Amino acid sequence: MADLSVKVAGVDFKNPVIVASGTFGYGREYEELFPLSVLGGISTKGTTGVKRTGNPSPRIAETPSGILNSVGLQNPGIDYFIANELPYLKTKDTTIVANIAGSTPEECAEVAKKLDSTDVDMIELNISCPNVKQGGAAFGTSCEGAAAVTRIVRNATKKPLMVKLSTNVTNIVDIAKAVEAEGADAVSLINTLLGMRIDINTRRPILKNNVGGLSGPCVFPVAVRMVWQVASAVGIDVVGMGGIATYEDAIEMMMAGAKAIQIGTVLFNNPYAAVDIVNGMNEWCDKNGVRNIGEISGTVKKW
Repeated sequence: MADLSVKVAGVDFKNPVIVASGTFGYGREYEELFPLSVLGGISTKGTTGVKRTGNPSPRIAETPSGILNSVGLQNPGIDYFIANELPYLKTKDTTIVANIAGSTPEECAEVAKKLDSTDVDMIELNISCPNVKQGGAAFGTSCEGAAAVTRIVRNATKKPLMVKLSTNVTNIVDIAKAVEAEGADAVSLINTLLGMRIDINTRRPILKNNVGGLSGPCVFPVAVRMVWQVASAVGIDVVGMGGIATYEDAIEMMMAGAKAIQIGTVLFNNPYAAVDIVNGMNEWCDKNGVRNIGEISGTVKKW
């Protein structure tokens, strides 16, 4: 049996499989299916300074090989999370990554500061969500904006800080370099691609928000390319996500340069996907003589 443990920004994960923010809630529903301790980590539902109800419905639309969502960071707020969800999560023997967001850099910093005195293992700063009219993509779509919010959050917390990058940019490598320069310990990518579907009978967008984030297997090749580009350009760890559905996808993403991976959309049609991927990676390592899964990170051989 291979050693599947990895380190990201100095934080230990028992395996590289992290469930992505916004697709797993706080794990309570999934725990009815399997023990959460099998996961490498949980990236929690994106948390803001105060409770948010999200965008109006409909806010999910199916697409070929994926989904569009405009949920809009629905969450109970940071105080509720610390008091009610975090104590539960910390009993589950898995690494807890607190995903945070805000309408302003100051709100993001306030949330991070509150988490600094808790026992979350890492903070993931979402500067890339395309569904929120304020903040989100506004931070992550320019080097200046991404750098500014990273700087203020970095100054607010001593926790390991991972910045989740937007795909809706001209050059994601430049954004990654900008947040690295301001103290990010790692980056995670990709978040969703901005998309739209139209009901041809009503001539209205299917999503009430008009547009939403595209995720699922359809974005996987884009994710692999961006992870490879960023991992080749920065000196900090990269966590790869975007359309991963199988253990083969996870291994491919790690070969592109990811130290760990996140899965999300696949959970909606296979809630056991995380378990399947962990088991599949283990079997692949044994079959291919890989003793530690970390050995494969960044091993793709460019033509």
